[in-house]
Amino acid sequence: MSSNSNDGLTYSRLPERTAGCGDLSSGDVGRQVTLMGWVNRRRDLGELVFIDLRDRSGIVQVVCDAGAFPESARTAKEVRNEYVLAVTGAVELRAEGQEKPDMATGSIEVQAHRVRILNTSRTPPFYIRDEAEADELLRMKYRYLDLRRFPMQRNLEIHHKTALAVRNYLSEQGFWEIETPAMTRSTPEGARDYLVPCRTDPGKFYALAQSPQLFKQLLMVGGIEKYFQLARCFRDEDLRADRQPEHTQIDIEMSFANEETIYGLVEGLVTHLWKEVLGLDIVAPFPRLPYCDAMARFGSDKPDTRFRMEIQDLTPVFENTGFGVFRSTVDQGGMIGAICLPGQASMSRQEIDDLTGMARSLGARGLVTVAYREGNVRSPIARHLSEKELSDIAEKTGASEGDMVAIVADRPEAALNVLGRLRLELGKKLGLIDRSAFNFLWVTEFPLLEKNQDTGEWEAAHHPFTCPVEEDIEKVERGAQGQEKGQIRARMYDLVLNGVELASGSIRIHRRDLQEKVFRLLGLSASEAREKFGFLLDAFEYGAPPHGGIAIGLDRLVMLMAGLSTIRDVIPFPKTTSGSCPLTGAPGEVNPIQLEELGIRLNKRKTGAPGES
Repeated sequence: MSSNSNDGLTYSRLPERTAGCGDLSSGDVGRQVTLMGWVNRRRDLGELVFIDLRDRSGIVQVVCDAGAFPESARTAKEVRNEYVLAVTGAVELRAEGQEKPDMATGSIEVQAHRVRILNTSRTPPFYIRDEAEADELLRMKYRYLDLRRFPMQRNLEIHHKTALAVRNYLSEQGFWEIETPAMTRSTPEGARDYLVPCRTDPGKFYALAQSPQLFKQLLMVGGIEKYFQLARCFRDEDLRADRQPEHTQIDIEMSFANEETIYGLVEGLVTHLWKEVLGLDIVAPFPRLPYCDAMARFGSDKPDTRFRMEIQDLTPVFENTGFGVFRSTVDQGGMIGAICLPGQASMSRQEIDDLTGMARSLGARGLVTVAYREGNVRSPIARHLSEKELSDIAEKTGASEGDMVAIVADRPEAALNVLGRLRLELGKKLGLIDRSAFNFLWVTEFPLLEKNQDTGEWEAAHHPFTCPVEEDIEKVERGAQGQEKGQIRARMYDLVLNGVELASGSIRIHRRDLQEKVFRLLGLSASEAREKFGFLLDAFEYGAPPHGGIAIGLDRLVMLMAGLSTIRDVIPFPKTTSGSCPLTGAPGEVNPIQLEELGIRLNKRKTGAPGES
């Protein structure tokens, strides 16, 4: 490589950068510019070398003419993809017929007077193209290269604009942005804590905050009244496409607020974001649906309402049936549920078998189909059902000529779960979902408590600081037992978008006596409650105002706004579903001296192979 192309140039004084590659247009013709960026592509035609130069703003074609500027052409012949260049030259119109209308700068080019190589590049492990052709693990290992792709930069730009718009909107509504501690005391909040050992107090640990829940409630006791924070949250839980061990949430808390106050604020924020960031108008207020109705109609507490195909309860139809399987289910307090598959009466035997296999894979013991085709009813159990039962199935499900009904008989919880998941799978498979729609929905009045299926213990469905609905406080006051605990409703609400939980919040308990009674329902003794939450209980005795709030997953929000299916594509340096970082190798071992300082001795155990991303 010639000395004037690289040696001494990397650290020499840079000229002033005067324009972005993608910012140039025909209005700049005749202008002298200095551009800096990466080589997206190079084409050597002998006397002419063409370089597509890329920076964050876009791509522009640079022409290096050996006849007019031989030094720039000689340097251009040495460059390769992803070299970093500084180019000084004049903006010119492209020759007639050479324009590229699909390119923002397609009407112009830059005639290079001087080209300087600011840095060279090895051949990247994958092509830097808009289409993500490389395996995701490889992209994550070389994330600094993946981030050069325009789709990734667009995602981060949406993230930035969304965060900025959130700050501006809430500030205008009178909220103060206040930071709360990232290291706090370990408390039971649902997921496992990430623990941080304390060097100055051996044997004791901080926990990385799963959320700012307790601190924001204390801010309300402190008279702040309106708080928000783009809070970093840490949760050691099983990961999936829309979860990460560390993520950011838009955390909001208000004093003297009821549900209507929260709904109005969040709807205003969401409509503002869609308009400000995406240029789209969203209609508010959003529909509301109690939890019990969401489960009964959609088999999910986060229903996708972009298509219908709702679950129907056929149990009353078969109260006196002669079909043994259905009769046994009814007699045992089970449910016979169904969904109507529009236009699917002509399914082949193989397709029905595949559908049954899908239902079994989702947890069903079996699946019954009833097809209404050419004036006839076709079903493997048709001979076991009366004409009235077959007619009632159609009437109840809304099935008409050409439709098929899929039926599941099981315990109510199991039947609803299977039908809800089957509904989603079929909605995708049958093309019933409007991919361009943004369907928001408030799901309200969740259960206050839920039973852990592994331990049989009752746990807080959201967190233990959620206030029960007024009509159910009496059950808390007298210490509900058994299944009655599951009937206590909470003043809790989720904002759902297209079948994804976007935000979750509640009206909080603000009285010590009620909070202590909820702790008792959860099996916490007075001494345990005092040990874990004494500071909060004490605070409630000093004039704590009624308050409530909500937390919106910022990364998940941006994912949906950008039309993506994984939050890993809106986080600059994400982790895999096993919690590892292919880029840095985290988590990793630490120096034994560090462990000794912390008073920690490792009890090593075998671990499985790293999970996929």
